[in-house]
Amino acid sequence: MELADTYAVVKWLHIGLGAVALGGFWGAGLSRKGGALHRRAGQAFLLAMAGILVTGLPMAGYALHRGHPVTAAFLGYLLVITATGVWAGWRAIADKRDVRAYTGPVFVALAALSLASGAAMLALGLAKGQPLPIGFSAIGLGIGASMLRKRRNRDALAARPRWWMVEHYNAMIGNGVAVHIAFLGIGLPRLLPMLSGAALQQLAWFAPLALAIAAKLWADRRWRAPAAQHTAAKKESALR
Repeated sequence: MELADTYAVVKWLHIGLGAVALGGFWGAGLSRKGGALHRRAGQAFLLAMAGILVTGLPMAGYALHRGHPVTAAFLGYLLVITATGVWAGWRAIADKRDVRAYTGPVFVALAALSLASGAAMLALGLAKGQPLPIGFSAIGLGIGASMLRKRRNRDALAARPRWWMVEHYNAMIGNGVAVHIAFLGIGLPRLLPMLSGAALQQLAWFAPLALAIAAKLWADRRWRAPAAQHTAAKKESALR
């Protein structure tokens, strides 16, 4: 099998996994939190995302082989920040009783890698005069800095009620943005070419981000408000 044929197989496998991830994301998002369907759909989503990461690596290598180093670097960067989100979404639940395990060596390594890759994207975008890498570099820089801050203040993180839930849904929302941008910007135009164009590209970038902001605000209001009330009640009880 020639390299182009192998790439075609990997590409369609990548697209298929993206469809599974899309279904898993909405299955988990629309089902009762903590219920069996939520857990199963979330597991399917994370497994599909892991497959997307595995298939995305040779796709980045193929772009480099074809003489597109900027595209390859950008794809590699997307793999880094997506892998960070997938890991955090999984481990926040698995380590919910042990913040030190959650913020251990893998956490620190992913934080440093996100920070370094974000800085590399910023430098590359400035050198090439391309706004997309410049704009997206803020994600890696923000994720890396935030994670390192949490690692440095992990006792304060552990003191927050339901800290693991906040970490989990933030990671899952970020992963959902990546899936929807890929679907709207790459997958949908190939499935339905008549929908391609500048309007769809604008929708692909901005609609998932807008929905993610709305989802985060809703989740923070639902889960962080009770946590804040719980903390205030504990302080009031201690003063009596």
